[in-house]
Parts: sequence; C-alpha cells; structure tokens
Amino acid sequence: MPLFRKIVIFGAGLIGGSFALALRKANAASEVVGFGRSEATLQQAVQLGIIDRIGQDIAAEAGDADLILLATPVGQMAELMARIAPHLGAHTLVTDGGSTKSDVVAAARANLGGRVAQFVPAHPIAGAEKSGAGAALADLYQGKKVILTPLPENTKDAVARVRQAWEICGAVVSELTPQQHDAVFAAVSHLPHLLSFALVHDLAQRDNRDLLLSFAASGFRDFTRIASSSPEMWRDICMANRDALLDELGRYMEELESLHEALAEADTERLEQTFRTARELRSGWKEQ
Repeated sequence: MPLFRKIVIFGAGLIGGSFALALRKANAASEVVGFGRSEATLQQAVQLGIIDRIGQDIAAEAGDADLILLATPVGQMAELMARIAPHLGAHTLVTDGGSTKSDVVAAARANLGGRVAQFVPAHPIAGAEKSGAGAALADLYQGKKVILTPLPENTKDAVARVRQAWEICGAVVSELTPQQHDAVFAAVSHLPHLLSFALVHDLAQRDNRDLLLSFAASGFRDFTRIASSSPEMWRDICMANRDALLDELGRYMEELESLHEALAEADTERLEQTFRTARELRSGWKEQ
C-alpha cells in the first residue's frame, strides 16, 4: 500500500508539482488533489500527471487527506491555514515549502489554533528560476537539502512521517529552529537574490542597457541567473525575513564600503587580500 492514500497540494507549480511527481514515481501516493489560483496551471498539472484532479471543496478534501502541502508564496499561507483549519482530519498532517520559517510558524499558531501540532514546517532547498506546472520535475529534490523546523507541539511520529515524505522524494533532511533557519538563509540565499535583482534593476534603468547586455558574458550570467526568479515570491520572502535580511544587507554594505575605500586609495594589497580570502573560502566549499 502507498504510504499516503491522499495528498492535497496547494500550488501545483515547481515546488508542489515536483513533490507530487516524486511521490507518484515512488508509488507513495494513491491520489493527489490540487488547489491553486490559476485554473490553467491546474489543468496543465492534470495533463502532466502531477495531480489526479482539481480540488473543488476544501472542506471535503482536507478532512480525509493524509498530508497537505502548502507550496504557495509565503504571503498566502496565513489565509490558506485559516481556510483549512476547521476541516483538518484528526490524522491529517500539514507541511509547507516556504523559504522563511519564523513568519510561517507565527501564521500557523495564529490560524491553525488547536491543530498547530499537525503542522511540520519545511523548506526544500531546490528552487529554480522557472515556475508553474511545466517546470515540475520528479527528480528535483534528488540529493537536495530539505530543512524541517519542528514545533514543540509536534509529535515524533508527525515529524518522522513528514521527514519520510521528503526522503522518498530523494531529499537529504536536516533540522533547525525557525530562528536558525531564517538567519542562515538571509545570508546565503535571500541576500544573494536581493543583490542579483539590484544589479539587473540598475542596468535596466540605463539608456545604454542594450549595449551593456550585448557584451555581458558568463560572469554576469552566473551572478544574475537568480534575478529571473518570481518577483512576487521574492517580495514575500524579503518582507517575511526583513529583520535578518536587513542585518545581512548592512554587513554587505560595510563590505562594499571597504572595497570602495580600497579602490579610491589605490590600496592594491587590501584588494588582493580581500579577493584571496574570498577565493580560499569559495574554493574550499563543496555544495551538497
């Protein structure tokens, strides 16, 4: 028998769709039901075999679901939690794919009420620039990290079951507190996205942007690749993790000021030492 008889997914795009495809490939889900804002995306998800059918009634679908995945932008999760809370079955587990966790946990406490123990927060580190059902991949999570940030209210069995779902998708699962998670990802994910958007936005304002882009090569391509990501999603992430991101942005501005001073003073030794330290760390880093 499949591990999950029925899974309900809110957001059948890259994150939710890939989750569904991976579980279906592993024969771990008997039925997958999808909800979303775009009827066209949901119809495409049916055609691609991501979901079996489009959900029509949240009350009917949430009541007997084994697992619900909230794979929407984090700004939409509070409303979704409020909508599903009255209808959750006693054994229904809820997880999410949000890139921030403290705000999602706060939303869960405010909107799930006595059902909050059934919510096990998660963050799959497997994004891509493309979105929508057509971007979903059955092997998206293979070998990728997924961070769980369990709540004190969660039972060990609930955490283990959500962990198992992500592991079936091929993910390597770790655990952090919500606060640890947000501090870490402000530095290594949210700030890089902010900087990438900022550089491309700067060029977009220039009259000679077409000339500049005509000579851009691999360095520009690699640095700005993530500026093709969803503006709506990253707006929500930046606001949700604003305090930690402001701290990291302040640190980075200090670093830029240091480089500015080194250039202004023609301090070649300082520049080279900065570059050398950065190269040593980057060369020794092995992505997992």
